[in-house]
Amino acid sequence: MIRLEGVEKSYGQTRVLKGIDLEVGEGEFLSVTGSSGSGKSTLLNLIGAMDNADRGRIIIDGEEISSYSEEQLTLHRRKRIGFIFQSFNLLPNITVFENVELPLLLNGMRDEGRVIEMIRRVGLEEKQASYPYHISGGEQQRVAIARALVHDPDIILADEPTGSLDSHTGVMIMDLIKKLMEAAGKTIVMVTHEHHVARYADRIVTIRDGVIGTGERSRS
Repeated sequence: MIRLEGVEKSYGQTRVLKGIDLEVGEGEFLSVTGSSGSGKSTLLNLIGAMDNADRGRIIIDGEEISSYSEEQLTLHRRKRIGFIFQSFNLLPNITVFENVELPLLLNGMRDEGRVIEMIRRVGLEEKQASYPYHISGGEQQRVAIARALVHDPDIILADEPTGSLDSHTGVMIMDLIKKLMEAAGKTIVMVTHEHHVARYADRIVTIRDGVIGTGERSRS
């Protein structure tokens, strides 16, 4: 589903990624670990077409997105990628329902039943008319998960999804992510600096000094 070949990325004089080679199979749950500043989030942004590589090839389901135009990259993000962020990234002035509905609207779709069903799957039926500032951090992340899945993307990208949560809530969110992803058969790439979170994945790889180290199978 995802293949990176010799991917490099620099910011100014800082070379962040130094020739990344990586493959992620369809339906696989991959965790990417590494210290702060190691390039984990940069890697995720490149896969999600939120940034461009300086060198190398990024191939998604047989298509080289590294050669896409800006318009093609925008469509790729909207249709094929679902994002889960550490800071939730919900719009504060619209309701839970409207936040979850947003990816559908961006794709020119309206499906109230689909939105309600995704809110139900994350256990927030009673909160769909609430605003993000009226619900807890764990509930906000549940909204973000529903929003990431509502348009049925091929790939889910999660950037430190438990980073803003306490440990108990983090476990609940990771249990939910794993359950929903397995049921939907999604490919997921998650970056985290917490090894106990990484172990929810099928496979773990580590970025050190801008390159991918030897992967390990998760035993979770």
